[in-house]
Amino acid sequence: MNLLDAYGFEYKIVGTAESGLLSKALELIRIDSNIYNVSKLFKPDILVGGSGNAYCAHIGKMIGKPSVIIEDSERGKIEHFVTNPFATVICTPASFKKKLGKKQILFDGYKELAYLHPNNFCPKQTVLDELGLDKEATLIILRFVSWNADHDIGHYGVKNKVELVKELEKHGHVLITSECELDPDLEKYKIKISPDKLHDLLFFAKILLGDSQTMTTEAAMLGVPAIRCNSFVGNNDMSNFIELEQKYNLIFNYRDSKEALKKAVEIINEPKQKDKWNEKREYLLREKIDVAAFMTWLIENYPDSFKIMKENPKTQYRFIFPNASY
Repeated sequence: MNLLDAYGFEYKIVGTAESGLLSKALELIRIDSNIYNVSKLFKPDILVGGSGNAYCAHIGKMIGKPSVIIEDSERGKIEHFVTNPFATVICTPASFKKKLGKKQILFDGYKELAYLHPNNFCPKQTVLDELGLDKEATLIILRFVSWNADHDIGHYGVKNKVELVKELEKHGHVLITSECELDPDLEKYKIKISPDKLHDLLFFAKILLGDSQTMTTEAAMLGVPAIRCNSFVGNNDMSNFIELEQKYNLIFNYRDSKEALKKAVEIINEPKQKDKWNEKREYLLREKIDVAAFMTWLIENYPDSFKIMKENPKTQYRFIFPNASY
């Protein structure tokens, strides 16, 4: 809601984020009901939702309108079960390992590239002034998530957070953004800026280390070295993180916090690090589409755009802008 307020969007609150399967199931029913009531007044032509957004899929089916779901995680079995059968179109990254049938469209990009592509994002250095930071400072951003989502059940992220901060503090200025409650000793490191400025700050960071899936990808899109540390890492990891590590060398994936820390220190002290990562990011941008431009075209021209993509998926490459830069 802070972001919606910051950008001046009108909105209506239709529910809350719950933890626990029973609470989530009950909240799903309540949110479906609330969105249905809103849709009867608003009369949408099409409904669009992010990963596992069952609400849009359900309501679209109920009111006879198409729904477009942008899904980038293969791991959300429950979310897929309650969403995919009701969705009209399911858009997934080209690297997505699951085959979802005739509804699926593969786009060569990442959802985070919709808002962090150079066509849509320009980092503002004023965020450093707001925090009293020098442009040449070695900024180390740590990101910790809450692990309350359906697909997070049984998984864990970064451990020994206090020890991690103490070691990294020897190499730069540590800043923390966290969904979970922090140890009192770490409160002083929390980033004190509005959420709409977080990506500006991330752009100027030396490195990101954390257990967040989304912010890891965001760092990669900005050409910032990212170390992702959580229990999803392994042979069955999500395809976008495998691609970002093995093809583009923009991120590093670890299950063990000590290994992640060791790699972080190595990267922080690497000569000409920023230039190397900028080259990697430019390589990615030469191959990936501006997802915002593509999705705008897909939605505004539906259903013709869906038919075009099914017949000729290469149509999307008109939305590549190889010379775009920050």
